[in-house]
Amino acid sequence: MLIWDVPIRLFHWSLVGLLAFSWWSGEQHAMDWHRRSGYAILALLIFRIYWGFFGGRTARFVQFVRGPRATIGYIRSFASGSYATTPGHNPIGGWSVVLMLASLMVMVVAGLFSVDVDGLESGPLADYVSFDQGRLAAATHHIMFNLLLALVALHVLAILFYLIGLRHDLITPMIHGRRRVDTPTPVGDLGASAWKAAIGVLIAGACTYAIAQGFRL
Repeated sequence: MLIWDVPIRLFHWSLVGLLAFSWWSGEQHAMDWHRRSGYAILALLIFRIYWGFFGGRTARFVQFVRGPRATIGYIRSFASGSYATTPGHNPIGGWSVVLMLASLMVMVVAGLFSVDVDGLESGPLADYVSFDQGRLAAATHHIMFNLLLALVALHVLAILFYLIGLRHDLITPMIHGRRRVDTPTPVGDLGASAWKAAIGVLIAGACTYAIAQGFRL
């Protein structure tokens, strides 16, 4: 059955490519391209937050952000081997998504206020903070990127564990959107509306443009 809508799949793979490009451009000190990549990631994050409320069923936060009881129950069922595959994220995967999105947002926001040691390169919102605060933002940006690398590594390890240990492929469903599940699910599409997606793209683009201009429109 279809478990991932098109916007979620585009978001996922676009983010993968942009993170790799941001790392490369930062290492090469190609700051113009690094800045543009950061704006693109910001737009993706704004869209993802919007889509978490208005997107397809499996994309909505209410579907995969579960409370402690549900999360502990899933861990127990997983440990006993009695768990069942469900559409979308399981409770652990859901919280990993929240942690990843939060880390990305902190990293990007810190980059917006960052100032380099010479004060020559700065984010579009650096004028709103002092030099020392801008340097702190730059340090936070760097620390959050290293944390993000650790989270990505854990994410890849989890995918490999599911693929090799449990024989559950989590990669190809994120390409074509379909996967076999063990639990009964509603019949039909995910409820991902094209016009809602278009609105989300416009909101993300407008917000990112305003931020990139330092709110001086």
